[in-house]
Formats: sequence, C-alpha cells, structure tokens
Amino acid sequence: MTVRTRFAPSPTGYLHVGGARTALFSYLFARRHGGVFILRIEDTDLERSSADSVNAILEGMTWLGLEYDEGPFYQTERLGRYNQVIDNLMEQGLAYRCDCSTARLDALREEQMARKDKPRYDGHCRHRDLGPDRTHVVRFRNPDAGEVVVDDLIRGRVVFGNEELDDLIIRRSDGSPTYNLTVVVDDWDMEITHVIRGDDHLNNTPRQINILRALGREPPRYAHVPMILGSDGARLSKRHGAMSVIAYRDQGYLPEALLNYLARLGWSHGDRELFSLDELIELFDIDQVNKAAAGFDTDKLDWLNQHYIQHGDPRHIAHLLSPHLGRLGIDPAPGPDLVDVVVAQQARAKTLVEMAAISAFVYRDCDAYDAKAAKQHLRPAAKEALERLRERFDLLALEDWEPATLEHTVKQVAQELDVKLGKVAQPLRVALVGRAASPGIDVTLWLVGKAATLRRIDKALAFIRDGL
Repeated sequence: MTVRTRFAPSPTGYLHVGGARTALFSYLFARRHGGVFILRIEDTDLERSSADSVNAILEGMTWLGLEYDEGPFYQTERLGRYNQVIDNLMEQGLAYRCDCSTARLDALREEQMARKDKPRYDGHCRHRDLGPDRTHVVRFRNPDAGEVVVDDLIRGRVVFGNEELDDLIIRRSDGSPTYNLTVVVDDWDMEITHVIRGDDHLNNTPRQINILRALGREPPRYAHVPMILGSDGARLSKRHGAMSVIAYRDQGYLPEALLNYLARLGWSHGDRELFSLDELIELFDIDQVNKAAAGFDTDKLDWLNQHYIQHGDPRHIAHLLSPHLGRLGIDPAPGPDLVDVVVAQQARAKTLVEMAAISAFVYRDCDAYDAKAAKQHLRPAAKEALERLRERFDLLALEDWEPATLEHTVKQVAQELDVKLGKVAQPLRVALVGRAASPGIDVTLWLVGKAATLRRIDKALAFIRDGL
C-alpha cells in the first residue's frame, strides 16, 4: 500500500502556525514512508473563501519548502462529483430531503436543552419522501444504533455511539455540498490512506466514517494532532501574537528554524532539539506525537532562529536577507558582496530583520549619531586620532583596502598617540556606523569602503568641531 496523505486548508485566512504544523506532519509522514503528499484547497465556503487566502497558503507552503506531489486540487472544481454522490445516496435510501424550518429546528433545540439532552436533529423528515420542488436540504441517514470506533494513531481508541450522532446536512438549500460530504468524497477519490489533522476535527470523524461506509469504502487511518496553546494555557490565537507563516518570514525568521520548531511542538526524538528537514523525514513518525497539547514558546523559536542564522550557509542567509534590506530602502547590489556582510553579522543577530537593521550602515550614511555613543566617543579628545586616521586612509590605494591593512593602520595610530586601541577604534566606529557597536573595526572599515570612510570621518570631525 502506498501511503497517501493530504493537507486540506480552507482559504478563509492566512496559513497559521497550527495549519503549518499539520501540513508538516502530513508531509513528513508521507516522505518517511515513501508516499505521496497532496495539497487540497477546501474552498466550498464561497462567502469566506478568497483568492488572497489561497495565494497566502501557497506562498507559505513554498517558503517552508513543503513540496506537494499532487495538487493543488480545488473543491469548487468538483461540485458535479459531490452532487453525483449525494444523488446516489438518495437513490439508495441513505440520504433524504428535509424541509424543516429554522423555527422548528430552533424550537426542537430549546426543548432538548431544557431536558438536558444533547441537541440533535430528530429525523422528522426521514420517512416523508419529499419531492425536489420544495425548498429543502439533503441529510445523510446516520445509523440508529451501534458504535463508530476510531483507532487514532495519536489518541488511541476513541468510541462514538451512533445514537449521539444526528442526520447531518450534506447538501444545503442552495444546492452546495457541506464539508463532511466533500471531505469524504475527496479522501475516497484521492485514495487517502492517512488523515492527519487537528483534534478540532475529531467529532467530525465518526460522521465521515459512516458516510464512507455507506458508500462501501473503508475509511483511512486517522491521526488527530493536539492543539497548540499560548503562554496562558488557552488555545493559541491572535491575542497571543499567533501569526501567519508569512508574518514570521517578514519578521525575519528562517524557514528551517520555523520548521524545526513546529516539528518539536508535540513530537520529540530523545532530548535532541536541532533537526534538518532531511533528518526529520528520517526520524519522524506520527505515533510518536504526544497526546497532550503543546505550548508555543517564542523564546525557544528565537533561540532556534539565532542558531540557524549563526550556523547557516552565508549564501543562503544572504538570499533571505536581501528582501529585508529592500524594506529599508536599500539595494545591496552596488555595495559589497552581501555574503561578506552576512559573515560579519551572523553572530550578532537573532532575526533577519535585526541583521538588516544593524547592516544598513554598510550601504548608507547614518542620519544621526546615537546620543550616548556620540557623547562618549565623539569628543574633542578624539579629534587628533580621527584626523590621523583620515590622513592614513586617504593614502591607501584601493587594492590595499583590506582588513589586515586597515587593522594595522588603526593600531599604528593608537601606538603613535600612546593610547589604548579603544580610544582610537571607538570614535572611528561611531563615525562610521553611528553607534558604538559593529563588527571588528577592520571588517567594518573594509565593508564601508574607502570613499564612505573618508566622508563619514569628515562628518564626525565637523560634529566635534561644531560641538553638536
């Protein structure tokens, strides 16, 4: 048997972290078992679905590197197939028309709740044999007795009594099929063997199993992934800062860091924390997912992101960093090689947004000095050191503008003035960067370049002279 999994989001919003984790688990399970991973867009809710949401889902999947083997399939392109199945169920007496009014259903619900019964449809129209001319919905005739047993790959054995399940609507009065029908038909037609999804779908599972069996099909295996909790123990939501996958990208997280973090939300392999995607494929299995809900820890994600920035391939990080510089109005192309900038800053940033901000000095002069740094370092006492440095730098040929030569020049000036290196390097750093922190002064000078260095020293000397 070829393992076939699917990720089936509804395009009613962005791809959030819970959905991304479900997609990741489905992807890893298929890859681990040499199977097929399918993307299906469940877009039959026409009022809430949007093309922008579809694009956000596709963009998020692409950024994360979760490549699907088949799809994307769209339910709105399969409406004829769903109606064919519904009509066949009606012909076999396994579904029926219902014209119960909203008023009747509301009254029924109030009576049941007053008796402390579970609200459910009472089968009023089961034997009325209504024709198609009246406004109606179509309901599935759920079995009256017996049990539905779900051998969940995460939760274990879960039993539902059929008497607790009512005759759910499978076609609305406007002719559109409902979720529980469409998902069953899709899983059947796409030969899905394993359904991995959030545990908020668990109560739908017995209904879907009953429909599949009415169609003469054996259901797939199910695995219901526990929810993700915020720091207060409540289900993760926007108020916890829960964001779309693309928002994490825009905040400077690396896709490999977010994937690693999502994989560890409810799954583990000993005490190990760091996994590449290939290692996750080799090690992951769904029955190792914890039954308990997992808590989202932003500090842990930040730690992982910093690790991947520090230890990642500078070329890869440079590719991801470039758009963040673009958002600052910086085109890195005319400046030094962006890979060299990354190498200089890898140990200094937790996110790519932070790396872009602290690297802006390479490409443009600062508008204003950090007040504390200027007060401490751009003082009259620094004037002679900056003047000597400017003179020496001006004499350097462009081919000599290399870190080793530049470091030697700075040290030489400090020796001539008989002061510690910091008394020379720090005023120079503030002049070049606008603040008292940057990579080593040799690398900082090298990245800024000769022309900008001379210009920025002149600006710093004017600042000191004018007493600003």
